[in-house]
Amino acid sequence: MMVLVDTCVWSIALRRREPTDDPEVRELEALIRDSRVQMIGAIRQEILSGIARKAQFDRIRLSLAAFPDLPIEAEDYELAASYFNLCRSKGIQGSNTDFLICAVGVRQRYEIYTTDADFERFARCLPIVLHLAQASPLPSAEALEQAETP
Repeated sequence: MMVLVDTCVWSIALRRREPTDDPEVRELEALIRDSRVQMIGAIRQEILSGIARKAQFDRIRLSLAAFPDLPIEAEDYELAASYFNLCRSKGIQGSNTDFLICAVGVRQRYEIYTTDADFERFARCLPIVLHLAQASPLPSAEALEQAETP
């Protein structure tokens, strides 16, 4: 199944100065290797917004160029608005972009990969499918030391 990757996951992977061993990054790398990653323009805009240094902006923009934007239809915006209204009626708040991600995910039958807890709340009343990380976690240095000790 294809996966719409939310801004928060991209941010973990792209805005770090040093290589990281975050499980979210490993999972994103696995999705990229499997050609399962999908992008929409609103996520691209969120990722690039607020980057002060032009060199970093350009580097991230070029990295994201490998992922073309899915076309967004009028029905996606209408569905997003209805999701906003439904969730709000149940006391669940979210951003317009979050509900657009939900709408596109539902229409395209894509999973949504996010670390944003709001999506767990949305999933209580929307037919979204959240992506669960498949990449196996690496053992910590402490666990490896304990395994070597008789």
